[in-house]
Formats: sequence, C-alpha cells, structure tokens
Amino acid sequence: MAAIRLPSLYFVTYSIKKQGIMKRFLIIYHAPKEAMAQTMNVTPEQAAKGMAVWQQWVQRTGSNLVDMGAPLFNSQALNAQGETSESSKNVSGFSIIQAEDMEAAKAIMAGHPHISGWHPESTIEIHETMQLPGM
Repeated sequence: MAAIRLPSLYFVTYSIKKQGIMKRFLIIYHAPKEAMAQTMNVTPEQAAKGMAVWQQWVQRTGSNLVDMGAPLFNSQALNAQGETSESSKNVSGFSIIQAEDMEAAKAIMAGHPHISGWHPESTIEIHETMQLPGM
C-alpha cells in the first residue's frame, strides 16, 4: 500500500490565506469552581442580566461567531491507563469563532463578558484550529 502524502503545513496555511478562508478559533473559558457554583445559585433576574451582556457580545460578534458553545461542568481527566480524576483545569465553557488571524480573534474577544468583571480570576484562552486537508 502506498503512503498518502499530505501537503505541508506551510502550503495549507498559504492556500487558506490566499483563498480568503477565515480561520477558526476554539475559545476556552476558565473560571474558579466557586464562581461556577455561584452562577448556579443566581435568581432568574440576575441570570437574565448576565445573559443580556452575553447577547450583546453575540450581536457584536455577528457572523464571526460559529458556535456559541455552552457552559461546562463536572469535568473529568482520563489517562492512558483508563484512570479518571476530577479535572483541575477549571474549564467553564467554550465557543468557536472565525477570524482572519490571531490578532483579529483577540480583537473579537476583547471586552468579552467572561473577562469584563464577572470574576477577577476568569480567563479566556484562544486556540487556532488547524485545517486538515480533505476534512
């Protein structure tokens, strides 16, 4: 059986830029466990107020928002031996956006409600996804 030769990463990246295809970015939200627990115990009015600022971000982001994502909880870590334990990463949610490059992705996430006063230890990670040929 002959080996399949994939194009180099440089070629794939160059082709994507040349064609004007937007890159996708995985946004990972982090928050301390106590902040997430606090969120579970808010009144309906407080929840509506919190969601209103998220909706403003969604509208501002427009077509750059690929998937709003969802809050995450009850996370488990799994190792190669099949053992599980509670995750220590404090991942509290995710979204997927599209942008021309990392700088544009950071601009989209600037002023995001997750890091604009919700909890002082909240952070956001932005990860560029790799486009795989033929996928």
